[in-house]
Amino acid sequence: MNSPTLTLRPAAPRSAWALEQAGVHPLLARLFAARGVRGIEELDDGLARLLPPAGLRGAAEAAVLLADALHERLRLCIVADYDCDGATACAVALRGLALLGAAPGTLGYVVPDRAVHGYGLTPAIVDLALAQGAQVLVTVDNGIASLAGVAHARAHGLAVVVTDHHLPAQEDDAIVLPDADVIVNPNQPGCGFASKHLAGVGVMFYVLMALRSELRARGLFADASGGPSSAPAQPKLDPLLDLVALGTVADVVRLDANNRRLVAQGLRRIRTGRMQAGVAALFAAAGRDPSRAAGFDFGFALGPRINAAGRLSDMTLGIECLLTDDPARAAQLAQQLDAINRERREVETGMREQAEALLDTLMQGMNDPGAAPPALAIYDPDFHEGVVGIVASRLKDRVHRPTFVFARGQDGLLKGSGRSIEGFHLRDALDLVSKRHPGVLKKFGGHAMAAGCTLAEADFATFDAAFQQAALEGLDAATLERRLLSDGPLGIEHFTTDTVQALNAQVWGPSFEAPLFSDEVEVVSQRLVGEKHLKLSVKHSGTLRDAIWFGHVDPVPARVTLAYRLSIDEYNGRQRLQMIVEAAQATGA
Repeated sequence: MNSPTLTLRPAAPRSAWALEQAGVHPLLARLFAARGVRGIEELDDGLARLLPPAGLRGAAEAAVLLADALHERLRLCIVADYDCDGATACAVALRGLALLGAAPGTLGYVVPDRAVHGYGLTPAIVDLALAQGAQVLVTVDNGIASLAGVAHARAHGLAVVVTDHHLPAQEDDAIVLPDADVIVNPNQPGCGFASKHLAGVGVMFYVLMALRSELRARGLFADASGGPSSAPAQPKLDPLLDLVALGTVADVVRLDANNRRLVAQGLRRIRTGRMQAGVAALFAAAGRDPSRAAGFDFGFALGPRINAAGRLSDMTLGIECLLTDDPARAAQLAQQLDAINRERREVETGMREQAEALLDTLMQGMNDPGAAPPALAIYDPDFHEGVVGIVASRLKDRVHRPTFVFARGQDGLLKGSGRSIEGFHLRDALDLVSKRHPGVLKKFGGHAMAAGCTLAEADFATFDAAFQQAALEGLDAATLERRLLSDGPLGIEHFTTDTVQALNAQVWGPSFEAPLFSDEVEVVSQRLVGEKHLKLSVKHSGTLRDAIWFGHVDPVPARVTLAYRLSIDEYNGRQRLQMIVEAAQATGA
């Protein structure tokens, strides 16, 4: 595929200057200004700066319902999801409700099996909750599109609180909401909450904050106005922030200012050793040092281990790891999750190779061999349902096209997971396919960048053609151009371990991307290591530096502009700076 075009990320000089004057390091000031930060107050990650829960529609009503349920000692059941966001949200809900006074024996949870139950609050999941004696259902990271499941629960006398962050269902261009007692979702109609990108775990954390306020108003805490001296002190919810941070980063939601505060607070607790036993065990299983925790650890080490349980096994393992306070049990569960994750990597590798072979065959049969179609839909009977999303993401990155990968589910239907590129709304594309070909999509949902759908195997060719047509109409040359935003050159004075540590201490992620620098270098030597990584020695500003390009095997020109991230390579107790290459552009290109 064509190399990306390097584009300089502009930084507003006045914003950078204002940040410098407020005491921010000049390099960080430039990077923050390039990401839209205009004043020092936007960098304040204190809990007092969090948006108040009163602004989140439904939070106050959910607090009243839950406060009444706690008072009446009703049996509450958390309905979780089988990814890391759902698992952390479930653990936050159970831990938080216990902190806020839920009586022993009144809390439980259910989590769907991906292959058996499918996604969300289905009638079958409601029946599992009823078998536990549930009286109140609280969904986390799901429920906004569970019309049948909520109706089934209400018909059986259950109260239902939906906490979710996904987009609502649509029928005939109208938004349709489930008939729940309360819905808490920043993306529901009429919600003016400024942070629309809360993860599911963030929404549940906000519900707990609202519940604590409601309990405080009822005088149930000793330090509350009118509270009896014998009442317990108001509990702190801060101990849940490591889980909130993990789920937020793992779900790849946009890190707006509010989400960055949540993640920063969680990282701060972890770095000082204040974390759940399961989080500590996952750091150990991944071979990571929690005292130097960064968002990267959540996204590429802890998150995948929890997600692996939902992909190949049972997410109960992940949830139990996050719920236990016993370090020995946490270590045992973390090791199980680590083993499942290794299996997941093997399955993913084999499936990705199959998918890439199908893609190569597809591209060779096109009028312009080597050119990718406007969108991809890949299916093979041997594909595993649990890793279709990961493989779709890998193929999307390779060809820079909206991509769906399908596997056959236990019910015989094809289950697809899709990933998109900036500028093409994937869920809207599915909606268009559904309107043009009624009945082809049994169900669908998702976001602009990620979505899922279910269809019959006999309808795959129809979906493929309709999806490509939607992409042909919705994509233009600018959208299809692969661009990489760069923060420009990195001054030689910043090539230090202190710079790397200062950068790693920040919270980076979607919409607040980690710094990517670009510099022209002279390539002194290059060789393959591990048969699939290009190891480089380059001369930069007169100094020899090490660089590595993971997953790249083709040699680069003698003079080239490298787009890279700065990292520390630790080997045999020694630290060396290393450039992690992400792209290369011939000088003058």
